Amino acid sequence: MSSPKSKTQTKSAKVISLLSRAKGATLDEICKTTEWKQHSVRAFLTGLRKKDFVLTREQRGDDATAYRITQNPSDKEPEGAA
Repeated sequence: MSSPKSKTQTKSAKVISLLSRAKGATLDEICKTTEWKQHSVRAFLTGLRKKDFVLTREQRGDDATAYRITQNPSDKEPEGAA
């Protein structure tokens, strides 16, 4: 019998985790974590926006631009709810 392997986290899940931090994540941080090129990270961020994630872009003290998820699609109220 083989032992059960722990499920590895997908790159998408890692990026969402980074973006969910209070300080968010820079393009460079995401590139290092995923081994993606910057244009791929930007495309992924666009895809998140299309999936109704709300992203903010903030300037950090070290002159780096950080991106952060401020609202997940699951946080939104269903349409027609009032």
